[in-house]
Amino acid sequence: MNMKFNSTVLLVFALLMAACSADKKQEEGTEATTEAPGTEEKKKFTVAWSIYAGWQPWDYADQSGILKKWADKYNLDIELVKMDYIPSIEAYVAGQADACVMTNMEALDMPAASGVTSTAMILGDYSNGNDAILTRDGLGLADLKGKEINLVEMSVSHYLLSRALEMNGLREEDVNIVNTGDSDIAPAFIANTDQKAVVTWNPLVMEIKKETGVSSIFSSADIPEEVMDLMLVKTKVLEKSPELGKALAGAWYEVMHIMSSEEEKTAEAMTIMSESAGCTVEEYKEQLNTTAMFYDAQKAVDYYQGNTITEKMDYVRKFCFEHGLLGEGAQSVDEIGIRYPNGSTQGDESNIQLIFDATYMEMAAKNTL
Repeated sequence: MNMKFNSTVLLVFALLMAACSADKKQEEGTEATTEAPGTEEKKKFTVAWSIYAGWQPWDYADQSGILKKWADKYNLDIELVKMDYIPSIEAYVAGQADACVMTNMEALDMPAASGVTSTAMILGDYSNGNDAILTRDGLGLADLKGKEINLVEMSVSHYLLSRALEMNGLREEDVNIVNTGDSDIAPAFIANTDQKAVVTWNPLVMEIKKETGVSSIFSSADIPEEVMDLMLVKTKVLEKSPELGKALAGAWYEVMHIMSSEEEKTAEAMTIMSESAGCTVEEYKEQLNTTAMFYDAQKAVDYYQGNTITEKMDYVRKFCFEHGLLGEGAQSVDEIGIRYPNGSTQGDESNIQLIFDATYMEMAAKNTL
């Protein structure tokens, strides 16, 4: 037997197997590993976020070193990347991010409709006035019939208008929706007094409300708990690396404690978050007043495990289906399956694409992270 030949074959085989393993990791998402001489292997993850009152805490977690501290605890490398909102979700769907912050509506109509199974592992807040319908000249909801309404079509603003009309005996067909980009919507409405109605979100709501004769006639406070703000992680990534969920939950609830406490770090945190959002501390605090933050992990767990969440999500999934947002060829509102911690499901149980999981919030509540 030629031992030198056999050793060479074994070496080549080992190298090929290692290469195949590396290729497989890249196919599964952005998760990768880095290894320096003399150190343990470290997994790397990318988390996408965008500017919004309820998501600014992620930026503070990054800038303060809190996120790195929790990543180091689980031997991870977590990169937080700031992006515009819709592009951040598109990056998540395209495999360029392992986790992303988004609303429950976008979680259903973008990743889920694209076949990307996601786990909503942190419920950060729900909008409690951050999204609003604003009008000029004292127009009420009944007066909107036949009027042009500027908003970002197929966004949470569109959902808010749809719910407001439905609750007041009107239909979308009764108004004229004008699709307007979020970067243009405030300056265009402010400059053109002929525009009588607009639907948008903070900080744009605060900016528009400063105008004389403008008032809010309906807001997300009128449909509490329907517009949720979540941290989504790809389910396959989380199942393979649960330590990512632990690190993210650990960092998030450490920041929640700082924000809800009266300590030296609180003022520093508020300053960093407001500067990142491009507003003053007072303006940021005003935005938080219309953001129902779940500072207490146990309260978020209780909400996830209750029955209210399924009731609220039913409104959202019906809107998504009626507006063709559940994917091409969707035949019913039940096309996509949703699973909840209390064991209940909505939609097709054989096509679960969105999972509400309280596991990591519960660990934070019990201080077992």
